[in-house]
Amino acid sequence: MAATAAAGPGRAPIPAASPSATAEPPLDRRRMVAFLCMVFGMFMAILDIQIVSASLNEIQAGLSASGDEIPWVQTSYLIAEVISIPLSGTLSRVLSTRWMFVISAGGFTLMSVMCATASSIDEMIVWRALQGFIGGGMIPTVFASAFTIFPPSKRSIVSPMIGLVATLAPTIGPTVGGYLTDLGSWHWLFLINVMPGIAVTVSTFFLVDFDEPNLDLFRSFDWYGLAGMAGFLGCLEYVLEEGPNHDWLQDDAVAICSVIGTVSAVGFFWRVFTAKQPIVDLRAFADRNFAAGCAASFVLGIGLYGLTYLYPVYLARIRGYSALQIGETMFVSGLCMFATAPIAGRFSGKVDPRILMAIGFSGFAAGTWIVTGLTKDWDFWELLWPQVLRGCSLMLCMIPINNIALGTLPPARIKNASGLYNLTRNLGGAVGLALINTLLNDRWDLHLERLHERFTWANGAALERLDAMRRQFEATGGDAEKMALKAMTNTVRMQGLVMSFEDVFLVLTGLFLLMALATPLIRRPAAAAAGGGGH
Repeated sequence: MAATAAAGPGRAPIPAASPSATAEPPLDRRRMVAFLCMVFGMFMAILDIQIVSASLNEIQAGLSASGDEIPWVQTSYLIAEVISIPLSGTLSRVLSTRWMFVISAGGFTLMSVMCATASSIDEMIVWRALQGFIGGGMIPTVFASAFTIFPPSKRSIVSPMIGLVATLAPTIGPTVGGYLTDLGSWHWLFLINVMPGIAVTVSTFFLVDFDEPNLDLFRSFDWYGLAGMAGFLGCLEYVLEEGPNHDWLQDDAVAICSVIGTVSAVGFFWRVFTAKQPIVDLRAFADRNFAAGCAASFVLGIGLYGLTYLYPVYLARIRGYSALQIGETMFVSGLCMFATAPIAGRFSGKVDPRILMAIGFSGFAAGTWIVTGLTKDWDFWELLWPQVLRGCSLMLCMIPINNIALGTLPPARIKNASGLYNLTRNLGGAVGLALINTLLNDRWDLHLERLHERFTWANGAALERLDAMRRQFEATGGDAEKMALKAMTNTVRMQGLVMSFEDVFLVLTGLFLLMALATPLIRRPAAAAAGGGGH
């Protein structure tokens, strides 16, 4: 190679490009197109969770399911997905990225068809579990590919893309689900995946050629470790999902799953540290940046899934909104993500990622702090700024967390680490929902007890309010006394529920603020992992 470029007559010699500038190949257009197809597949897998959760009532009516059975449409998917995500690292090394993604996308599409044609709740639960298990592998595979096939200089383009998809899909899910069921039927919640799923499967088959399969790894596949991991994560997800609604260990199923999960966890961790080829390699947590990124991802999962759950619950239970109205009210968060993603991407390569994380988590805290002043009359305009702050903060957090956790690992460890990293975000969401539901129920009971102590026959203000209600109902006929007492009871219960929402938002404010204050404890990552010695 020439050390310098030839200088023309009368011109100063042009200095040679630095080694770092010439070390990175130009962006491969074929790989970029292939990656975009994979990103769209990940978008479908994440979106599917939320669009279905927004329309469970319609599915329940269509399948004649009971109130106890219908939550399993979601629970079975989440349990299967949380097992699949960490397993994907091993499978993608065995099968290659190409075949791993083709099988995931194709299986997800096929299971979507089966879900749409289900004629009973039992069939739906089986197909949903298979859909979650097969399709869950798409999510970490995309994250791993982003940090192995693109040079570090291109991460300011790639990180915002996957960050936007991973956070936008859960946010707009209620909106999309509301429109689909309002304009068509619940079957379209699944049929909408078919044509895009076929396109993603075919395109990745022909375009993805990032690595080669290593079938020799299959001979040492740790089946005992897989069984332990499935029991541990599956039971953990079930306990976190069902525990808050069934008084935790007071319910037999939750207690049994807790025991099975504990025993499975012991077996799983024993196999991880003793097996020749463990199902999951936990050594990635020895990397301080990766461990810190996973901790931040866990808290981000609480903010992402917890707030996506809290706002619709408030709007449905207090304001009486339909699924479509809830989706329209929450759509502003998605718009803010779109607006913030390119800005966060541009700053991610120029600003210390810890600063972006601190700003992002502070924005989360500011948004939830505003909602601690919640009343029963809040609607779109009162929730506007909290949602703006949430949408912008998600992108300001997601991109630097991705880069901190995965950006400096050697490529040979990325596939495994990506599964663990994505698992922490999902577990953060599961733990966050369990925490939120438990706090809501406990604080509601506490506030009702305190309100009942104040609303007695010795309370003059309460008696005046009751008398005013009685006079209003006298004009309508009927038993005005009973109607007034019922209305007063409903008012007290609603006020207690609103106060419990305020308490939950206050706890979340403290959590996000603590994470923002903890960001200086994270070691500043190097500019980029210089290749890491892998291909």
